[in-house]
Amino acid sequence: MNTIKASVIIPYYKKKKYIKKSIKSVLCQTYQNLEIIIIYDDENKADLKYIKDLKKLDRRIRILVNSKNLGAGESRNFGIINSKGKYICFLDADDTWKKNKLLFQINFMKSSDCSISHTTYEIRNSKEKFIGLRKARNFENYKELLPSCDIGLSTVIVKKKIFTKDIKFSNLKTKEDFVLWLKILKKNIRILGINKNLVIWRETDNSLSSSFVQKIKDAFIVYYKYMNFNIIKSIYFILILSFNFIKKKITEK
Repeated sequence: MNTIKASVIIPYYKKKKYIKKSIKSVLCQTYQNLEIIIIYDDENKADLKYIKDLKKLDRRIRILVNSKNLGAGESRNFGIINSKGKYICFLDADDTWKKNKLLFQINFMKSSDCSISHTTYEIRNSKEKFIGLRKARNFENYKELLPSCDIGLSTVIVKKKIFTKDIKFSNLKTKEDFVLWLKILKKNIRILGINKNLVIWRETDNSLSSSFVQKIKDAFIVYYKYMNFNIIKSIYFILILSFNFIKKKITEK
C-alpha cells in the first residue's frame, strides 16, 4: 500500500449544509493518494451522527471528536498531530476545491522545492453568486504580509515537517491562521503563490458572523503579542489592516 502523501484537515462546527459538498470536492480530486481528517469541534453533538455517517462516502475519511469546543485553530493542530501525510492541506467545511487542485499544487511544490504554497481563489456567496477573485502572490518576508492577510486558508498546502511545538495555529477566535503564516515567514521560509484559481471560498452568514470588535481584538493580539510591537505600532497596523479589508470588499462588489 502506498504511503499517504496528502492529509486534508477539515474542522467542523455547524456547517452541516455544506460539508458533504466540501468532502466530495476532495474525493473527486485527480490526485488520490490522500486521507481526509474531519475534526468535530462542537460541544452540541446533534450533528455528530451525520458527520460519522460521512465515513461511508470513502474509507479514507477519519473522524476525530474534540471533548469540548476548542476552536478552528486548535482543531487543525489536533488534525495535524494525527495526520499521516507528507503534505498538510487545509479546507474549511463550507469551501470546495476544483478537481485538479491537489495534483497541480503538489507538483508545483515539488518542482519549485517549496515548503508552503497558496493559490488564487474565487469568492461566492451562499447562493453561489460570484463575488470576486483574490489572486495569490509570493511572500518572502513577514513584513510583506503584515498589512493584509492575503492568504486563503483553504488554498494552503504545507509540508508536515514545518510544524513544531512553536510553529502551529494559535487559539485565537479569528486571525489564527494569520499568526501561523507570520511565524513561518519569520523562520525565513518563503510562501509561494500560485496564480491559478483552484478553490471556491464560500462567504456564508457564519463566515461573516465574527464581530468586528472580535476581529480588531485578535488583530491587536497578533501585532502586540506575537509580533512584539508596541501599542502605537500595533494600532497603526490594525488601521492599515482594516483599510485594506474594506478596500478588498469594495473592489469585489
